[in-house]
Amino acid sequence: MFKKLDILILKAFIGPFLAALTISTFVLTMQFFWLYIDDLVGKGLDFLTIMQLIGLVSVSTFTTALPLALLFSSIMTFGNLGESFELIAIKAAGIPLIRFMRPLFMFTIFLSGVAFLFANNIIPVTQMKLTSLKYEIIVSKPALDFKEGVFYDKIDGYVIKLGKKESNDSVIRNIVIFEKKFNLQDNMIIAESGVMRVSKDKKFLEFILYNGWRYQERGLKNTTNTEFSRLNFKEYKKVFNLKSFQMNKDNDNIYDPKMLSVRQLGSAIDSLTNSDSVYIKKMNAEVAPYLRFMNYRDSTKLFAGLPKLKAVKKINEIIPDSVSSIIAEAISYQFQSVLNNLTTLKDTYRENKASSAFHAIEWHRKFTLSFACIVLFLIGAPLGSIIRKGGFGTPFVLAIVFFVVFFLLNNFGEKFAKSGEWTVYKGMWFSSAILIPIGFFLTYKAMRDSQLFNQEFYYRLLQPIKVTLLKYFKK
Repeated sequence: MFKKLDILILKAFIGPFLAALTISTFVLTMQFFWLYIDDLVGKGLDFLTIMQLIGLVSVSTFTTALPLALLFSSIMTFGNLGESFELIAIKAAGIPLIRFMRPLFMFTIFLSGVAFLFANNIIPVTQMKLTSLKYEIIVSKPALDFKEGVFYDKIDGYVIKLGKKESNDSVIRNIVIFEKKFNLQDNMIIAESGVMRVSKDKKFLEFILYNGWRYQERGLKNTTNTEFSRLNFKEYKKVFNLKSFQMNKDNDNIYDPKMLSVRQLGSAIDSLTNSDSVYIKKMNAEVAPYLRFMNYRDSTKLFAGLPKLKAVKKINEIIPDSVSSIIAEAISYQFQSVLNNLTTLKDTYRENKASSAFHAIEWHRKFTLSFACIVLFLIGAPLGSIIRKGGFGTPFVLAIVFFVVFFLLNNFGEKFAKSGEWTVYKGMWFSSAILIPIGFFLTYKAMRDSQLFNQEFYYRLLQPIKVTLLKYFKK
């Protein structure tokens, strides 16, 4: 049952919390628009589309903004109580720190549950709509996703660089297009200028290029005996398939882990984890036919007890010269086929493992960001009671410092988990494992009225050392 003290603390907390949540959401939303603001302004997008984009980005940043808001508001709340001596009065009445932290701690647990439900049910839908809206913007304004002087590789099989884009968002200049054909070198197109547009069915991106050259290599992939040709053109039309951007809007079969709930992620992880036996079957079906001796790997028992044959020192002793080149060519072909199949299986297996790790990372993220609300509150509340500074300045600086530490630790752990150097569990919970002992330490210090951040305390502590050093140097 709430008492007057609980109501007092909650009232002091709600205002800073809502302000901090608004500011945090705004700042995190601007991070997205810093990447696209130059292309969004003046490109003919209607107001409704821009507001829809802002709304979707704001909602997608909510689970990240919530821990930062809790950290900042808890520091500010307890700092204000300490600065106005209300904290001292509460402690003088015999009420420990843990007791008047209790209502805010319960409120934080409630917000953690809200954050999890939000991440599990709303964020997946938001991410799907945001991706769909970005695709609509890209295909309606094709130059929107192209940066001047930057290589663009989001179209399958191509890398494109535009030297300059005109203000009308269609005329382009100094175009370089690399077409990846996996030959000795990629095909390349260079043009002085051109026009970029999307086909009426929005499935293809068309480049009408003027005054340029096309460089092309022709020949087999596994030989250096190729033909290199150069073609000059006054006008050339190049068509790119936009299927890599397309989304299936008729069903929910979206294969982006960010668009899945915990239950869906769990099912996907189980499917990806239990697919190892599939690779064994594929290897037996695709590799074993080329290694015929594998069919007789158990037949050595048939020759047990027979006299030993004379050892053959060189293969030329049993293979005539007339057929040695034919046999060598056949062996080379067989091993090249085995190598190609094994390479394909290896790449598929690695992609499967990477996909499994990405799904597991998103599964853990829904819990770690919720748990981060509790961790950062346990840092912010005792920190505010120790510094006893209210207002906006000091709490804001401390909140930014600890949130940056949390952000960096979280990113480091995620990077190590994606690279496979750490397990996903270790990488995603790394930041919480580091910060929660700090929270307990600060709570311990706050309960004992520690002078951890008191400048005067450190001045008095270092003053004897300063006097001793001055006396030493005067000699």
